[in-house]
Amino acid sequence: MFLAVALGAFGAHGLRQRLSPEMLAIFETGVRYHVYHALGLFAVAWVLDKNPASLANAAGWAFTTGIVIFSGSLYILSISGVRWLGAITPIGGLAFLVGWVLLFLAAAR
Repeated sequence: MFLAVALGAFGAHGLRQRLSPEMLAIFETGVRYHVYHALGLFAVAWVLDKNPASLANAAGWAFTTGIVIFSGSLYILSISGVRWLGAITPIGGLAFLVGWVLLFLAAAR
């Protein structure tokens, strides 16, 4: 969460004058999904506290992978303008989806 907040502040204050509105919106999307899934990691910790042998551990790794690939690719794309990075962003989105399914299954047990 610290990194997500720091990057959000950097985007709002340090990048607003340097990026086009389109690239700034891409950066902000990365931050938003970073925050959502950092909060999801708190849910993972709560489920793991109740049941350490659950699928929540895998959910946590899926969320972390998604943050790195989805949000990370959007951060780099928006700052560098390297468009091919957008091609790997959906892989991070898939990791997020897998994480939510695993967390649901872990919590349901």
